[in-house]
Amino acid sequence: MKKHPAFTMIELVMVIVVFGIVASIGSEIVAKLYENYLRTRAITRLESQTEIVLEQIAKRLQYRIKDSVRASNDNGVNWVALSSAVPGYNIIEWIGVSNESFLGEHNGTSVVPGWSGFIDMSDVNTSHASRTLSSPGSRLDFTNDIIKALTNNSVSLDATAGAKRPGLFFKGPKPGTFSNYYENATTIANNPYARRVRCVNSNCATNLTILQLNSNVANDDLIDYDGDGSGDLFEQYYLSHTAYALVPVGNANDFNLTLHYNYQPWEGENYAVNGTSSILAQNVSTFRILQIGDAIRIKLCIHDNNQSGNFDFSACKEKAIF
Repeated sequence: MKKHPAFTMIELVMVIVVFGIVASIGSEIVAKLYENYLRTRAITRLESQTEIVLEQIAKRLQYRIKDSVRASNDNGVNWVALSSAVPGYNIIEWIGVSNESFLGEHNGTSVVPGWSGFIDMSDVNTSHASRTLSSPGSRLDFTNDIIKALTNNSVSLDATAGAKRPGLFFKGPKPGTFSNYYENATTIANNPYARRVRCVNSNCATNLTILQLNSNVANDDLIDYDGDGSGDLFEQYYLSHTAYALVPVGNANDFNLTLHYNYQPWEGENYAVNGTSSILAQNVSTFRILQIGDAIRIKLCIHDNNQSGNFDFSACKEKAIF
């Protein structure tokens, strides 16, 4: 009979041992590849999320009234100017310029700004007596439509029932501190910077370029900056329909970063009681804002909170706003 070659027991054992070694090495490679995949996916997601949140903050801070930015380390009981804040002052608040209504709408031919930001001091409609301000180049009907849309009709320049008024801030020299932007003063002596304004007779459709102070409210009188006994006017102004506040909620190393908006400090409102809040980011581990001159630098870190298994990855980004 013809003999067929076969493996000996020793050869079979050696083959099994070799296969075991190869399988062990292969499983470690597969495990490492999967771990690297989880890490890459988590870090990419966190970096993207961090960038989006920073961009949302920056777009609002970009259109801030610079002197109004302040910070608190005790849930808004006490405030300091952001430029004077030290680490630990993690609640930030500012009054925003109503940039959306400034950009205006398309009138069928071109985009027309809502409010021009300029007052014609020589126009007969710019008058202390009538408390009116001529703002050539404005389309206050566009301004009104946009502000009402942004605030769900809670702020308007017209006769919308129950609506509050936008705040007007002159760009001239201002004495005092940031606190004047947030007072709900009952007398002119308290010197708040915001002036509540509306269209003449609360009718924006027929008064496209003339703003009027609320003549029936004593603390809406013009501010006497120079102390000569008469309210002062300036050629440039901002219009605002809301303030903003960034508030961390949670423990020191794992918190939600919340944005508060659609509240009016010149109406005596504050972020903790009034307006709307929205969570910008969850599982935040670091949120810091530093102001140097007019520039603001933000650092934001978001961690994975073990969502990718037994790994707690994190991503940090910084952004400067001028």
